Amino acid sequence: MKSEALSELVRKDLKFVWHPAAQMKDYESYPPVAVVRGEGSYLITEDGKRILDIVSSWWCNLLGHCNQEISDALAKQAKTLEHVIFADLTHPLVVRLAEELSKIVPSGLCRFNFADNGSSAVEMALKMAFQYQAQSGHPERIRFACLSGGYHGETIGALSVGSLDLYSKLYKPMMMDNIHISAPDCFRCHCGCKRNQCDCACLGDAKKVFETYGKELCAVIVEPLLQGAAGMRIYPEAYLVGLRSLCDQYGVLLIADEIATGFGRTGEMFACNKAKISPDLMCLSKALTGGYMPMSVVCTTDEIYQAFYADYGQHRAFVHSHTYAGNPLACSCALKVIEILKRDHILEHAAKKAKRLTKMFSSLENEVDEIGEVRHIGLIHAVELVADRQSKKAFDPSLRIGFHIYRKALNAGLLLRNIGDVLYFNPPLNVADEDLEKAVLIMKTCIKSELALYKKQGQDK
Repeated sequence: MKSEALSELVRKDLKFVWHPAAQMKDYESYPPVAVVRGEGSYLITEDGKRILDIVSSWWCNLLGHCNQEISDALAKQAKTLEHVIFADLTHPLVVRLAEELSKIVPSGLCRFNFADNGSSAVEMALKMAFQYQAQSGHPERIRFACLSGGYHGETIGALSVGSLDLYSKLYKPMMMDNIHISAPDCFRCHCGCKRNQCDCACLGDAKKVFETYGKELCAVIVEPLLQGAAGMRIYPEAYLVGLRSLCDQYGVLLIADEIATGFGRTGEMFACNKAKISPDLMCLSKALTGGYMPMSVVCTTDEIYQAFYADYGQHRAFVHSHTYAGNPLACSCALKVIEILKRDHILEHAAKKAKRLTKMFSSLENEVDEIGEVRHIGLIHAVELVADRQSKKAFDPSLRIGFHIYRKALNAGLLLRNIGDVLYFNPPLNVADEDLEKAVLIMKTCIKSELALYKKQGQDK
C-alpha cells in the first residue's frame, strides 16, 4: 500500500513498532488497523469503522471492551494504590483475590503465586514442580512431558514444553530436552477412531511414555481439553482423566495450563472441571482480568506449598519473583470479573448462546464442501478448511487460504483469526446473539469468496 494512503498514526507505527507474531513485510500490503476505542464486542478504528472482535483480542477480553464496571473498579483503584512491591508486603485486593480464587478453582488448589503473563506462569509452574520433586526426595525426576501440538508460551522454558516448530524450531539448541507425547487429534485420529465414538485408544502413547520414563518424569503439562495454537483441537475429557490417573500411578505432577481455557471459555469455569479432575498446579492468565491488565497466577496444593516451607537456613524457599506480581490494579479488575461472572450467571447465559452458535456453524458446514470439520467447546467454535472433505486432505499451506479469509473478514468488519486453515470464534462470554449471527454471515461470505477465487485460479491454469 502506498504510504500516502496511510494515516499519520499507521505511518509512525510502521516506522517504529515491531508487532508480535507477524512477518512485518506483510504489513507493506496489509498495514495495521489503527484502533482508538473499544465498545462491548466492538473495536472502533480511527476513521470510525466498527470491527466485531470475535476472538476477544487474543482470547482475553471476557466481558466486552470498556466494560463499565471493570473500568470503574480500575479507575477507583488507580487513585488508591497503583503498585507495591510484593516481597514482604501485601495489600487488601490481592488477599481478597486469592480468597475468591480459592472458592472457584478445582478442589485441592489453595495456594496462589502471582506473576504478570501466561509464559511467566508456566515458567513458575515448571520450576515449582522441579523444586518440589527435588525437595521431596526425588532429585532424579528432572524431565517434563508435554503433548505434541502443545503451546505454553514463548519464553525458553515454556517453548521447551511446547511442540510447535513454528514457534520453537530455531531455538531448540537453547531448549530443555523434554518428552513429547503424541496428542489426541479427533479429526485426524492416528488410531483410526472417530470423535465421540472411542475409548481413548490414543492414551496408549502416554502409557508407553510413562512406562519408559516414569521414574525420571517430574511433571506433565497440558492444555486441558483444548489445544488452541494447534488449530483449536478439542479432545475428550476421558483423555484428561487418563493422564491424571497415570500421573498418580507414577508419582508425576500434572500441570494444567488453563491460560486460554480458564474462566468459562470451555463452558465450565475451568476445563479441568469438565473432566472432574484436579491438577497439582494450574496456570491462569488472559481472561483473569477481563483483558484489562497483564496478570497471571499459579495455583497449587498445600502439599506442594509445604515442601518449600522451612527455616531460612534450609534454603527451601521458592526464590522467584516478578516486578508486577500481585499488582493492585490488575487485582481490582480480576475481582470485578469474578463478581460479574457469579452475579450475572454469565456461564449459564453463555451456554445458551453456545447452543445457538453450534447450530449456525452446523448449517455453514452443510453449505461449504471444503469445511472438513466443525468443532466446538463452550462458545469456542472452529471450522477447518480442507481441499477434500472425504480424505481430509489439507490445502497447500503456501496458498494461505485461511489468511486471505481472515483479511477479507477484517475488511468486512470482523476480526477473525486463522490458525493455518482453521478459522475460529472465541468471543466475549456476553456477546450479543445478533453479533454472533453477523459474524457467521461475514465469515461464510468471505469463505465462499476466497474458495471461489481458488477454484477459478485452478481452472485458469
